[in-house]
Amino acid sequence: MSESNDFTTDITPNAVNDPVLEGEPVGGDAGDAALARELADQRERYLRLAAEYDNYRKRTVRERQESHLHGQAEMLKGLIDPLDDIARFAHVDPATTDARTVVDGVAMVEKKLVKTLAGHGLEVVNPVDHPFNPALHEAVMTEPAASAEEDHLVARVFQLGYVFNGQLIRPARVVVKQWNG
Repeated sequence: MSESNDFTTDITPNAVNDPVLEGEPVGGDAGDAALARELADQRERYLRLAAEYDNYRKRTVRERQESHLHGQAEMLKGLIDPLDDIARFAHVDPATTDARTVVDGVAMVEKKLVKTLAGHGLEVVNPVDHPFNPALHEAVMTEPAASAEEDHLVARVFQLGYVFNGQLIRPARVVVKQWNG
């Protein structure tokens, strides 16, 4: 056998039960013994490579899960302050607090919450007076437009929509102006 590592084997239907392919040493000349050692070495390399790949796969799955949990923890950390603010408003004495103060406070908490979520990739879809976009909006009603220029513009929003890192997670539910002139 040459010193080169390049060799080909002839796999025939009769070679399926060949003891050399099963890793058993073969009695005979030195070439058969060398071939059996080479096959055993290749089998060992294959098994090690398969084990390394399996460990890599398991490690990447574990790292992906840990990364996901870390991302969730970061987002939740940002939501704790608005949650504390809501708790303070939930426990105010209605006899000593006027409605305007509560409404203003809730509006501030809403702003803080939206700002926190925007920092994590959330965008609010509020399309009033913008052209209707079926990729971002869901038309729930139509109303007459005053002019042709207002045709297919959003008149009102029943429910805001949200996009998270470029992916629509809820379309804005809207009323669309329609020109019938």
